[in-house]
Amino acid sequence: MKGLLNPPMMLVCGLVLGAAARFMDIYCENLGEIFSQMTVWILLGTLISIYSPTKKAAALNILPFCLGMLATYYAVAILTHGVYGESYIIGWTVFALFSPLLACIAWMAKQPVMPAKLISIGIVFVSFSINFLMFGSPDVFTLILNGILIYFLFFKKIPRET
Repeated sequence: MKGLLNPPMMLVCGLVLGAAARFMDIYCENLGEIFSQMTVWILLGTLISIYSPTKKAAALNILPFCLGMLATYYAVAILTHGVYGESYIIGWTVFALFSPLLACIAWMAKQPVMPAKLISIGIVFVSFSINFLMFGSPDVFTLILNGILIYFLFFKKIPRET
């Protein structure tokens, strides 16, 4: 995992996932629908953050991931004459620019202190809430992803150097 968690590799991962997500929107309607949900991206962002060795590394890893994902998602949308809105581009760009702060907060969720559990609860709450607000009642895939998120936040031990 250490070889993958560095800004250049995170940029490559973001570029690949952004293009893949857009192509799934076009050619695999069911998968595209899944990857349009925030739960997937909250899970991936949380995993990148909690597996980064430091808060600074979490911030430096998540920004190129998010920006790369946006760049290729909308580049493919433009090249394929897909439908996209300027407000979505602005919204996701603002989110991407705030992602280093969110990554630092998510990184702290695995610290051995009580506030870390509150951060973990907050991440899961946001994941469920955003899905509910955007799509209504959760589907099976969302429940599975949130189950995975709960496992990594509350049960999986992540080695941290002290």
